[in-house]
Amino acid sequence: MQTKNIQDIVSLSKRRGFIYPGSEIYGGFANSYTYGPYGVELKNNIKQLWWKTFIQNRQDVVGIDGDIILHPKTWEASGHVGGFNDLMVECTETHQRFRADHLIEEQLGIDIEGWDLDKVDALIKEKEVISPATKKPTLGPVKYFNLMFQTEMAKTGEGQTAYLRPETAQAIFLEFKNVLDSTRVQIPFGIGQIGKAFRNEITPGNFIFRRLEFEQMEIEYFIKEEHWKEVFESWLTDMKTWCYTIGLSTNHIHEYEHPQEKLSHYSKRTVDLEYDFPFGKKELYGLAYRTDFDLKQHQEHSGQKLVYRDPQTNEVYTPHVIEPTFGLDRTVLAVLNEAYEEEQLDGEDTRVVLRLKPSLAPVKIAILPLIKKEGLPEIAKDIYHTVQLFGNCEYDESRSIGKRYRRQDEIGTPYCVTIDHDTKEDNAVTVRDRDTMKQERIKIETLVSYFQEKLN
Repeated sequence: MQTKNIQDIVSLSKRRGFIYPGSEIYGGFANSYTYGPYGVELKNNIKQLWWKTFIQNRQDVVGIDGDIILHPKTWEASGHVGGFNDLMVECTETHQRFRADHLIEEQLGIDIEGWDLDKVDALIKEKEVISPATKKPTLGPVKYFNLMFQTEMAKTGEGQTAYLRPETAQAIFLEFKNVLDSTRVQIPFGIGQIGKAFRNEITPGNFIFRRLEFEQMEIEYFIKEEHWKEVFESWLTDMKTWCYTIGLSTNHIHEYEHPQEKLSHYSKRTVDLEYDFPFGKKELYGLAYRTDFDLKQHQEHSGQKLVYRDPQTNEVYTPHVIEPTFGLDRTVLAVLNEAYEEEQLDGEDTRVVLRLKPSLAPVKIAILPLIKKEGLPEIAKDIYHTVQLFGNCEYDESRSIGKRYRRQDEIGTPYCVTIDHDTKEDNAVTVRDRDTMKQERIKIETLVSYFQEKLN
């Protein structure tokens, strides 16, 4: 794998309309980003492929789309109100805030996960951990900082504090009974959804890797307790297969088993799939065995029974849950990083190419008339309308053909179709392959069958 710089990805993303810095006309807004015309196509292609793979193609999984703002008691039951905190320190001179664990790991090489506040505070003072803002030991006391965004709900009488969801999982647990009552699902089964979550991170960063608002593709898979180990391994295999499906090399994917003492309060086992990002090996996806914690908590706080009755045996029990979680923004970043290549051509020429899987490519086929006259655009537009059945296609008649090829290389278009002077004579076009740059002459009447074989 070539050494890649995150700035190369950031530059390409803005230059070619994948991802723009948010609110840029006002000087930007920290960790805010807009997916541009090609970025939104790439993101939607990933979502659609994930939905088809894990929801539509499986008889044991159904989908929902829950609200971002849920009943406030949801987050009390889940433990987020009382326990969803980071350890935060503030620079006493600049009043900038930092994650205490990040500063300690960077400066001292100590992992403080699981430490209490007083112990962390004492370490910072003893070792004189410095503030990145002043380069001096000007850090104040360590405090807990809740990561949920709060909002006031307008209602009759007193306002009520609500929260933007910090994870998509809880909407699934709240609808567990409704899904049971309205469908024919039987354990083992899963409920999946794709949606936004919000975390008031103290130090987000690394482009779209860690954002204040992000999208998750997530499944809660309900099982009998005694089957959790084999189901866990099965989902781990499926998640690795997904990585290959979207074009990530198996050499760049690593498993990280969370030590027992560092597991989340709801988890009995958690494995992360980490990816080799330009800024280091970081979490891409997570797989957790949440036991029966969530359903029992919501049952207790709501007073509603959240149990399952086996239709064959009439056994009644609270299901346990395996949770595969896929970060969508991190997936986009990993896919862009994996596909990005600066290729040295003959001589001193270099081309930038995104070797995206065709299923993910924002543009499937580019239609390029060699010139803007002599009837070539008319033929090209007819071909453009014909090949649109393969997905998003693009018509481009501006600038030289070489520059148009380079542009399509950079946005990851698998195939370019060039209509030239000979087309009117031989009723054929030149099809150029993005990866090999090889060209072949194809009859117009066979283009559909040609691309059916290439793209499907």
